[in-house]
Amino acid sequence: MDMTIPRATAAVIAVGAVVVGCGSDTQADRSSKASGKAESATVQKLAADPGIRYTKVVVPAMEGLVCDEGDGGFRFGSDLDMGVYGDDGLKEIDGGSDVAGEVSCFGSPRIILRKGTLSVSAPTFTARTTLYEKVAAPTASLDKIFNHSMQLSEGYGRNLIGKPQAVTSRTLATKCQKNVTDTFPMTTCFWANYGAVGTLDFFPPDGQYVPIESAAALTKGFVTGALRSVDGS
Repeated sequence: MDMTIPRATAAVIAVGAVVVGCGSDTQADRSSKASGKAESATVQKLAADPGIRYTKVVVPAMEGLVCDEGDGGFRFGSDLDMGVYGDDGLKEIDGGSDVAGEVSCFGSPRIILRKGTLSVSAPTFTARTTLYEKVAAPTASLDKIFNHSMQLSEGYGRNLIGKPQAVTSRTLATKCQKNVTDTFPMTTCFWANYGAVGTLDFFPPDGQYVPIESAAALTKGFVTGALRSVDGS
C-alpha cells in the first residue's frame, strides 16, 4: 500500500455541509429512500443530447472544498485505485487517455486514514474523467463501464457492499456503490453524459461511508464545475 502525505490545503466547512453547497436536489433525497434496492430509478429521465462536447477538464471551484490536479498525494497502489474501464466502443477526443483529468478535492477537517501505526491525510474524493467525441447512450455506457470497472476492481481486492444505486437527472446519469478498499469504507460513483464519463472515489470521514445521496450530489457538482466545452462553458 502506497500512502504519501499530500501538500497542505485549506477549506472552510466540513464535508457534511459541502453537499448543501454543491446543489443537492430532490434526486439525491429520493435515491436515499431507495437505498435498499438494486438499480433504484428516480423520476427524472436523461434529456435528449444537447450537442455539447468537451475539450478539457479543469480544476473546479466547489464550496467547502479545495481542489487541485492529481491524486492529492494519496494512492492505494496495487491496482486498487479506481479508473474508467470497459469503454472500448467509445472514441476519446484527440489527446485523451484512459484515465484523463485527474483531480482531488480536500475538505476541512481533513480525513485521516489509519492502518496499524501509519496515518495519512486523504482527500474527500479523487476524480478521474475521460472525454469522448460522443456518448450516444449515456445510461447504457454507464452500465457497461460501471459493471466492468467494479468487477475489475473487485478482482484486485475491492469488496463490494450492498447493491448499486442509480441516480438520474436531466443532465447526468450516475451510479454509486459502497465498497471496502484495503480495510477502508469507500463510496464510489460513476457518471456519464453525452460527452464524457468519469468516476469519483469518496474517502471515509470518521471511518464511515459517505452516504450515496451525498456522494451523488457531490458528483453532480464536480461534473458541473470541471467540464469545459468548445465555447468555454
